[in-house]
Amino acid sequence: MRVIKQDTIPSNTGRAYIVQKGQRIRVSGKTIVDFVPFAYPNVRERFDQSRTKAYHRRIFISTGDYLVSKFNNPMLKIVEDTYKEGTHDLQRGTCNARRWRMLEKMGPEALKPYAHRNITKLPDHGCWENLTEALKPWDIPPEDIPSPFNIFMTLEIDGKTGDMRDTTIRPKETAHVDMVAEMDCLLGISACPDMQAGGKDIDILVYEAD
Repeated sequence: MRVIKQDTIPSNTGRAYIVQKGQRIRVSGKTIVDFVPFAYPNVRERFDQSRTKAYHRRIFISTGDYLVSKFNNPMLKIVEDTYKEGTHDLQRGTCNARRWRMLEKMGPEALKPYAHRNITKLPDHGCWENLTEALKPWDIPPEDIPSPFNIFMTLEIDGKTGDMRDTTIRPKETAHVDMVAEMDCLLGISACPDMQAGGKDIDILVYEAD
């Protein structure tokens, strides 16, 4: 393995990285990670949740599967996934400041889902703001940030009604997802505040395999 870059992203912050075709990125942690790929330098081609699900004909992806762009091109391939407790999410969008403020208007009811963590205040920003800030050097406006691949985010989904419920299922020990770039990519990554289970720092490794 030849290490190209190592980094730690603090909880509720974001970073962006350019990964060349054939290089790999490892995302390690115990908390939700919002992961948004763009083609580089043509950042108008970007990740698409729905095309990824249609490509695989299922809603969960793992080792051997691809993250697919709006142009139906494979962007990255998952080559290793050590998360065994649950599944990754391709349904939800990014948390954001507007959502937190909407919840606050509900009063004490807004905090009930987080009662197990004794939360008394919601964040002043979320993954959308983190990604917006991280991607500014490439002039990507907030409205062009796609819904993410939510790594380590396990939802309970009712197969009949489609009802989705948050869970606290996360890696018990640090897990990682390794992906190889199928094209040159710009990757926006946010360490989610993860209100259900508690946000934590995440580790990033960009490398070339032997």
